[in-house]
Amino acid sequence: MTEQSWPWPAGAATGIGSLPGTDIAEAQRVVLGELPALPHLPELPARGPGADLIGRAGGLLVELPVELYAARWRIALRPGRDLRRARDLMERDLDQLAEQAEAYAGPVKIQAAGPFTLAAALELPIGGRMVRDPGAVRDLTGSLAEGLRRHVEAVARRLPRASVLLQLDEPSLPAVLAGRISTESGFGTYRAVQPELARTLLSEVIDAAGVPTVVHCCAPDVPLELIRTAGATGIALDLGLLTDLDPLGEALDAGLGLLAGAAPTLPPPAGRAPTSAQVADRVRTVWDRLGFPRRQLAEQVVITPACGLAGATPQYARAVLAACRDAGRRLHED
Repeated sequence: MTEQSWPWPAGAATGIGSLPGTDIAEAQRVVLGELPALPHLPELPARGPGADLIGRAGGLLVELPVELYAARWRIALRPGRDLRRARDLMERDLDQLAEQAEAYAGPVKIQAAGPFTLAAALELPIGGRMVRDPGAVRDLTGSLAEGLRRHVEAVARRLPRASVLLQLDEPSLPAVLAGRISTESGFGTYRAVQPELARTLLSEVIDAAGVPTVVHCCAPDVPLELIRTAGATGIALDLGLLTDLDPLGEALDAGLGLLAGAAPTLPPPAGRAPTSAQVADRVRTVWDRLGFPRRQLAEQVVITPACGLAGATPQYARAVLAACRDAGRRLHED
């Protein structure tokens, strides 16, 4: 692989996004303290609707208002209370980020649901998921692309010395491509989205954002080649879900960065957080099996928890982030 520069420092670690609790100021302090090389904007879904993955991204959409209906998000006819709440939460989060990280001068990661995970979750006003209607999926992608462009600009304005890294959360992408998204009745599934269309629409969002973008998919069968050729800088995945290393090796050899989910999101029964040595060993083992030189590891790979930490205790979440941070440093010193 040719030499290239990465949008993160060597030996970096970061979080996937979600943390436990409802106090954004405290969550931001934890992230900035434990992940100084690559902090992220925390997500706190325990705050309720609008702080969840779909509601949060729905608040970023342009000219496609969303609302809650029967505990599910759907496209609304006009902006209302649910949309205002989602946007207010995000505004509060960005203000808190600006207050605590005003002088920060490195990369900072922000996260948002990608177009296919949104299309698989958001419902049309007439019923049914947006993924059923190719025209609606295109409209949603355009709306999200413009919304993310504005969101990136808003973060850059608040942190003028920082560089923004975007993470698109796409846990539903493999199911969308395989035609496994269930209809409302549960008796059928929606038609699969073709890979070429998925690549085109994902690329549209990445291009519009205008910053290095990683795609996070904590599901089996991650479409690595599709994500790479759509223009992503990196892939974030759970090492525990890897069954075949060859596609990952090919993607990394072709220049994709890796956010390696190497620490469990919940402790084992009666167990404690993994040590930094255990996390580093897990990543090192996979890397060695792929056959890449060790000197490349700390530059191309960022250490992360396996997925979000919203279900963990605050103590465990903090310990896992610290273990990831120290594992990254260990790998950098190898």
